[in-house]
Amino acid sequence: MSTLVAYFSATGTTGRVAHGLAQAIGADAFEIVPDLPYSAADLDWRDKSSRSSIEMADESCRPGIVGRVANMDAYDTIYLGFPIWWYVEPRIVDTFLESYDLSGKTIVPFATSGGSGLGRAPERMASLAPGAKVVEGRLLNGTPSAEELRAWAVW
Repeated sequence: MSTLVAYFSATGTTGRVAHGLAQAIGADAFEIVPDLPYSAADLDWRDKSSRSSIEMADESCRPGIVGRVANMDAYDTIYLGFPIWWYVEPRIVDTFLESYDLSGKTIVPFATSGGSGLGRAPERMASLAPGAKVVEGRLLNGTPSAEELRAWAVW
């Protein structure tokens, strides 16, 4: 079995961390790409009518994703990265989690955030991936070194 680093990155910040992690631990990488890209206006959390605000206000919202992990069965550990939106993972990450049978897999959340921790994200993610083991995870802000990433990624 092998390891996958899957990630959603609205502005590129989480993507940089995800690629660094994948390279540091020798994992495959998969970008969760929205079928409708987010604009700067969509991401304006101060605007209650912005796309991200509307999505996050609706627990059932599941934005579409372009592409799939072709060989999900080959992975036993999935590092799942995202920016923190409203103290949890963005709804598009929920779409990803519900698109696969992740039973028996370990999911390790990691996030980037301008001011909050992972919040309820691991708990929510566990409810969306029945049969998977979702561990506590970690914020990976800034530019962690390959050594720091390898030391953390001991699942």
